[in-house]
Amino acid sequence: MTNTNTDKNLKRPPSSYYHPSPSRTIYSDRFIPSRSASNFNLFNITTPPQTPPATSSSPSPNNTNNDETTSSSAAYTALLRKALFGSDLDLGGFSPGTPDKRGVFGNGGNVNRNIFRFKSETRVRIDGLDLFSGEEDVSVAGGGLVNSPVKAPRKVPRSPYKVLDAPALQDDFYLNLVDWSSHNVLAVGLGNCVYLWNACSSKVTKLCDLGNDDSVCSVGWAQRGTSLAVGTSNGKVQIWDAARCKRVRTMEGHRLRVGALAWSSSMLSSGSRDKSILLRDPRAQEDFVSKLSGHKSEVCGLKWSYDNRELASGGNDNRLFVWNQHSTQPVLKYCEHTAAVKAIAWSPHVHGLLASGGGTADRCIRFWNTTTNSHLSCMDTGSQVCNLVWSKNVNELVSTHGYSQNQIIVWRYPTMSKLATLTGHTYRVLYLAISPDGQTIVTGAGDETLRFWNVFPSPKSQNTESEIGASSFGRTHIR
Repeated sequence: MTNTNTDKNLKRPPSSYYHPSPSRTIYSDRFIPSRSASNFNLFNITTPPQTPPATSSSPSPNNTNNDETTSSSAAYTALLRKALFGSDLDLGGFSPGTPDKRGVFGNGGNVNRNIFRFKSETRVRIDGLDLFSGEEDVSVAGGGLVNSPVKAPRKVPRSPYKVLDAPALQDDFYLNLVDWSSHNVLAVGLGNCVYLWNACSSKVTKLCDLGNDDSVCSVGWAQRGTSLAVGTSNGKVQIWDAARCKRVRTMEGHRLRVGALAWSSSMLSSGSRDKSILLRDPRAQEDFVSKLSGHKSEVCGLKWSYDNRELASGGNDNRLFVWNQHSTQPVLKYCEHTAAVKAIAWSPHVHGLLASGGGTADRCIRFWNTTTNSHLSCMDTGSQVCNLVWSKNVNELVSTHGYSQNQIIVWRYPTMSKLATLTGHTYRVLYLAISPDGQTIVTGAGDETLRFWNVFPSPKSQNTESEIGASSFGRTHIR
């Protein structure tokens, strides 16, 4: 006997006879909405209606209502299309809502035009990494209705907020007479004296006087603490404790003037007109622990990398060398410059990225990747490049120039687009230093003035204003 409850051939009664109990709740895992009330004509995604056959020459009332609805829908569609694709839309037989042959919705006949646009970026490959310039700008490229303002470029004040008189500041390309300490104290070599200017209190202190038979050729602050190195025209290097205004020691080794100084975490390097570079440890008894030979003329530029592993040197022989801590010969040699290389700066943002600038016959800023030993790019500035410094807050750098425009330029890297060109010095801008907060630079020239400029933004984590920038504009004397 067959069980009718399990018979597979048993058929359910027609739906008209199947009525569930009103008290029974029916659960389902699907929800199918009703779209009968949706008006797809608003978005122009329905197929064009077929033209009905003409029955009479006079329109009926129903046809009149349909025409009004179609006209309203067309007006809305045109307005929406204009807002999304711009007022200069050229349909060219291609509707924004109509798929092309590939099944991709069009953009009004202009296939290369995007609804969303991004600021153009320049890609530079450094040490296996892709770097991009510019900030992402996402906005609707609207016509008359949607207007998204483009982010304006950062404004750099064109005037210095402070000017100091610096009598006897020498107009000599090969010297380095200005440096700014981590304790916000500026050291300046004027003639045979060194003066200290406290940026917080504006107090001026005379640190030392070398006498009439000697003069200051370079100054350099230690990375930490209050130790200041002073290079002299007699080939000596003096170490001073600036907090106590006391000389700690005098180190010899050079036969001619010392025009370049650079500190690492524990070592002091000095470059001289005798073509040599001496590495010194102030804690050691010896005056120097190593001698680096390679330049064929005066050493006028020295900079340690941020990890203190590489030393870059520039000379009047138009050469840029890179040394490490374990060799007395340069590990990298760059000979592309055609004039003296004084301006040197390591990037704080990319490991191994080095910038250098050439003198009057060269006028170029060049970028190098010391990790891969490659020349990245070159920018002709039109003037003698005297100094370079990189911002630690943003990927920008500043260059100062001499013959013939005596200008200061703020660059955005890696596009090397100019953010600002600052003028005011009447002589070559030979000296440059940056404040410890990374916002302010000071420039010095043979016109015997020091000028302070706010050129870089504050760090993103810093909410307070710089103490330096808060000081009022004025002109005072440094001695």
